[in-house]
Amino acid sequence: MTRKLDGLLQGDHQGLVPGGGSEPGDGRLYAPGDDVRRMDWNLTARAAAPHVRDTIADRELETWLVVDGSASLDFGTADCEKRDLALAAVAAFGFLTAQSGNRVGAMVFGPEGATVRPPRSGRNAVLALLHLLDGRDRVPSGEVSLADMLRRARTTARRRGLVVVVSDFIDSGDWPRHLRALATRHQVVACEVRDPREDSLPAVGLLTLVDPETGRLLEVPTGRRVRERFEAAAAARRDETRRAIRGAGAAHLVLSTDRDWLLDVVRFVAARRKR
Repeated sequence: MTRKLDGLLQGDHQGLVPGGGSEPGDGRLYAPGDDVRRMDWNLTARAAAPHVRDTIADRELETWLVVDGSASLDFGTADCEKRDLALAAVAAFGFLTAQSGNRVGAMVFGPEGATVRPPRSGRNAVLALLHLLDGRDRVPSGEVSLADMLRRARTTARRRGLVVVVSDFIDSGDWPRHLRALATRHQVVACEVRDPREDSLPAVGLLTLVDPETGRLLEVPTGRRVRERFEAAAAARRDETRRAIRGAGAAHLVLSTDRDWLLDVVRFVAARRKR
């Protein structure tokens, strides 16, 4: 990542603790006015000239968790529902970044509008966000525009930092353009939650489906040709979502209700650190 962030290691702003920090940085020639307590005697001896060792300033990172609260997340045919998986993703990224003075905020979008929690520091702030997202605070059924969600996030998260978008990305709007605009200023992680039944239909004869966002009923004959067409359409949608996220310059994390979400998050974080 070459994008500058307002926080963590690459940011402009100092942390809450005054001073230049305690981590050793690069060495340089001594200049009049430098603190003699920062003299690097080993480097001075090797270079035969006085050198001082700079320190890495303590930084802080502001993280925004943009969570899709639409009714399409109330679906799951494996170990849990997609909404439970979204809650786990929020917990993982919240606790990963809630340290050293970092602040975590959230925007939860539903049919009645957006619920915005300003960035706060500490574990209690993350626990409050999880309480907001648990089953007792679910939003009613209705349609939610992912494009509107990302556009609102771009205007709300003014300080450059980390933005984690948690959604199933099932939306026909122009959300890739808004995700690209969001990624030009922030480091963006697109966390996609899936269920295996969204990729294939079971052979059970006449199947009655319900759209959780509109309540519309649809009876589908699950013959071989219908299943093949459904699988082809699902694969095309997955590829389109993957290309849109990568084209926007965002990192892509996929969590599925039939896999160990914690292992997937650990692998994702380890891969990003190696980069």
